[in-house]
Amino acid sequence: MKRFILSIALLGIVFFNSYSSSKAQSIELIGGNLLNGAVTGSILGVATMGLQNSNDFAPLRIGLGAGIVGGTAIAIYDVSTLPKGQQFFISGLFNDGTNSSIIILLDTLYGATVGAALGSAIMLIGNQSLLDGLQYGSSIGAFAGFGLGLVDSFVLAQKNNDFVANQLSDKSSLFELEDGDRSLSFIQPDLFGFTEISENSLSYKMTPAVTLFSFQKMF
Repeated sequence: MKRFILSIALLGIVFFNSYSSSKAQSIELIGGNLLNGAVTGSILGVATMGLQNSNDFAPLRIGLGAGIVGGTAIAIYDVSTLPKGQQFFISGLFNDGTNSSIIILLDTLYGATVGAALGSAIMLIGNQSLLDGLQYGSSIGAFAGFGLGLVDSFVLAQKNNDFVANQLSDKSSLFELEDGDRSLSFIQPDLFGFTEISENSLSYKMTPAVTLFSFQKMF
C-alpha cells in the first residue's frame, strides 16, 4: 500500500512539473500584462486629474479598473499569438520587452517625462507658474505617449513571428540544404530580364519566375 501511495505521489509530482513548465510562460504573460495595465491605467487616471485640476480620485479609480481590463485583453492577445515552444519577445521603437503592455507603459512614461520638460520650458519662457507647466505638460504627454504606445506595440513593433519571417526573407530560397561546398535549394523566387528591340523602340523587360530547385557546387 505504501509503495502504491508513493508511486501515485511521484506521478503527481512529474505531472505537476510538466504542467507548470508548459504553462509558466502563459502565467508570466498574464501576470505581467495585468500589472503593466494597472500601472498604465493609474498613470492616465492621474493625468486626467491633472488636466481637470481636480482632487477627485474618481479618474484614478476608473483608470486602475480600465487598466486591469485592458491588461487582461492584451494578455489574451499575447497568449493567443505566442508560437508554441518560444519565449515571448517584442521589440518596439524605444524598448524591448517580454509582453506587449510593457511597450505601452514605457511609452506612456516617456511621454509624461517629455511633456513635463516641454511644459516647464514653455512656462519658464512665458514667466509663468512652473508647477502648472509640470502638471499640464506631464498630463498631456502621458496621453500622447499612451497613444504612441498603442501604435508602437500593435503596429510598429516586431514580435516572434516577425523575427522568424525576417530570417526566412533573408534567404534566397524557402528551403536550403548546405554540405560543405555543395548546396541544394528549393522554391527560389527569381527575375528574368531580357532586351526587346523593335523598329522604333528599345526596351528592357523583367518577368518574375520561381525556380523549383537548384544545385550548386563550389570548385
